Amino acid sequence: VQLQASGGGSVQIGGSLRLSCEASGGTLSNRAVAWFRQAPGKERTFVAAVNWRGTGLNYGGSAQGRSTISRDDVQNTVFLQMDNLKQEDTAVYYCAASQPYGNARSISDEYHIWGRGTLVTVSS
Repeated sequence: VQLQASGGGSVQIGGSLRLSCEASGGTLSNRAVAWFRQAPGKERTFVAAVNWRGTGLNYGGSAQGRSTISRDDVQNTVFLQMDNLKQEDTAVYYCAASQPYGNARSISDEYHIWGRGTLVTVSS
């Protein structure tokens, strides 16, 4: 399975973006998927995760109340809707998938398949 993150771009403070994480070469439907982000000069941090069933969601502090993770197993894609964006949301966003039947964990070591990131830039 390979992952491709997309949907990043430049947006003004208060704006919205929807990131997509599309899988190829295999199904994503039996894997938990998470989003992490890394701002310039900072460590990678957890944003959100969804378990393989789609019934368990987990959000990092930065995403609480402003982001929604969802999955569409028909499209083999996981989405991250981000609203009311702030300048501190500027980062490269990465999606990652777990081993089969994973839970929505916040620890990056739980995820074994990583896609290339997509850059989100929030400015005034």
